[in-house]
Amino acid sequence: MRAAFFDVDETVITVKSMFEFLRHWLDDETSYAATMNRVHAMAEGGVHRTEINRFYYRQFTGVPAAEVRAAGADWYQRYRRGPNAFHVATLRALADHRTRGDLVVLVTGSFRPILGPLMADIGADEALCSDPVIDVDGRYTGEVPIPMIGDNKTAAVAARIASLGLDPANCSAYGDHHTDLGMLSLVGDPVAVGSDPVLAAEATTHGWRTLPGTTGPLSAGLLSTVD
Repeated sequence: MRAAFFDVDETVITVKSMFEFLRHWLDDETSYAATMNRVHAMAEGGVHRTEINRFYYRQFTGVPAAEVRAAGADWYQRYRRGPNAFHVATLRALADHRTRGDLVVLVTGSFRPILGPLMADIGADEALCSDPVIDVDGRYTGEVPIPMIGDNKTAAVAARIASLGLDPANCSAYGDHHTDLGMLSLVGDPVAVGSDPVLAAEATTHGWRTLPGTTGPLSAGLLSTVD
């Protein structure tokens, strides 16, 4: 068996899913802008991305998980119809992995209410993602044990390869940003998507495969090649 690990935001889809979903969830541009201003201030102040990820999930404290799942499905159904919603070359690569029988795993700081509909659409088998805690009453507590960001992504991919008994040299990984370098460096077939300059330089240095960041609809990259 082989596995292919895909970052999601700006690798498979063209947006940062968590924040686009938050805009949909809040349905109020003033509230959304205030939250995003806080996020930008944290980033500019040097707050680590894992803590920003935790801050994001605190926005759902006390909310029923079922309500968020329904909203996630609604957001994705609207998003997927966009003319430039997907990275076409990535979708074609994902379809090729499926054709070869490879395990397709999404790796992202996003969460399952967003990822579930996407996984069903593109035929992904698993997700290594942020999993915010849900209490006994079915509500989000606002806590997330392991934000699936940066080094945590690398560790999760390494652990999944080991648990499956796979040879990393036979696995692939796809990412669009230099923070994906750890994950990409684990496998024998790392693929840089798009034009991040740091990632592009690493790809050139090491002879990694690259894919263009060409955008298009879902049908252009995938639906014609999967069941």
